[in-house]
Order: sequence, then structure tokens, then C-alpha cells
Amino acid sequence: MPEISIVIPFFKKKEYIIKTIKSVLSQSYKNFEVIIIYDDKENSDFVFLKKIKNLDKIIFLFKNKKNIGAGLSRNKGIKLSRGKFIAFLDADDTWHRDKLKKQICFMKKNSIMISCTSFIVTDTHGNHLKNRLVKKIYTFNDLLTDCPIGLSTVMIKKEIVNRNLKFPNLKTKEDYVMWLKISKIYSIYGINSKLTYWRNTDNS
Repeated sequence: MPEISIVIPFFKKKEYIIKTIKSVLSQSYKNFEVIIIYDDKENSDFVFLKKIKNLDKIIFLFKNKKNIGAGLSRNKGIKLSRGKFIAFLDADDTWHRDKLKKQICFMKKNSIMISCTSFIVTDTHGNHLKNRLVKKIYTFNDLLTDCPIGLSTVMIKKEIVNRNLKFPNLKTKEDYVMWLKISKIYSIYGINSKLTYWRNTDNS
């Protein structure tokens, strides 16, 4: 059984998804599965994604019957997952090769339920724009005024997800609302290493 399940919603990110998947498959930590949720009512990119699925047997592809949005697609991915830990990744972002290894070691060593990492913001071509650095710990009150937590940096213990702790059905900021809900119960711990590359696109 995989220890980590990586959940990736997909909606019209064909030009980036190959780099995203390659950054996952090149991870130094290997005990994981990849769950891609195809969330587009049009089928134009689905055949393309099936080719990506064939790159490795640890990649699983699921198709929504209709467009339900990134948050609900992540909920579906969590439900389908087998790992004890869930790592979230958007289809246009990438990871440093030691991202999973450093993060899961940090969480297991310190018995942490949710963590995030610092990240690098890039433009659409992958050029470095700026750094976003996280601090050691975030509480609910911290997040009320600012949310420096990048979705693709987050890893959680699957056991914390339940009927009340799910991504909401929102078109935007659904991840922010999720972190707020979680932070009412668990502190969110930060790893101040730039382990994620967040691509700033027009629809980010």
C-alpha cells in the first residue's frame, strides 16, 4: 500500500501537466500513488491524460461526470486514496525532488497532522518571480489576516478528513477555507525550505 496519495485535479492544464507529473515521478521518496481527477466536461484532453497515466502503474486517472471544481475534485481524490498521508498538487505546479521525503519525515518525526512548505513563485514559463516563506506554525488567528500557505505545498494525515473537514464547494479560495477549518482544530506547521514551484498563470 502507498504511504502517500498525491491528489491532482485537472482542468485545462495540458501545457503544464507533463512537467508536473515528471516532478512527481522523479521524487527521491517513492512510496506513493498519483490520483488525477479529470474535471472537464469536454473530452479533448482526456485521451492525452490517458497517455500520461501509462507512464507509470502508480498513476490512476478518474473522470468526473460533470465539472465540479477543484475543491470537490480533491474531496473525490481523497475518498479514492489509499495512503495514510495526502499531498495536494495543482496540475500546473511542480515539486523539488526531495519534497515528499523531507515533508513526510518532518511530519512523522514530530507527529504532525498537517504541514506546508515555503515555495517559489514562477511565471508561466517557469522563471523565478519571488519566494514565499512560511513560519514554523500557523494558528486560526494567524490565517484570519493572511494565508501564505500554497495549496501544492500541503500534506495532511488522511485521518483528519471527515464530514466537516472537506474542501468546500467554492469557485475560488476553497483551499483557504479548508485551512481555516483545519486550523480551528490542528496547528499547521511550516517547513522553511523552498520545496514547491507555484506557477502564476492567468487563472491561478
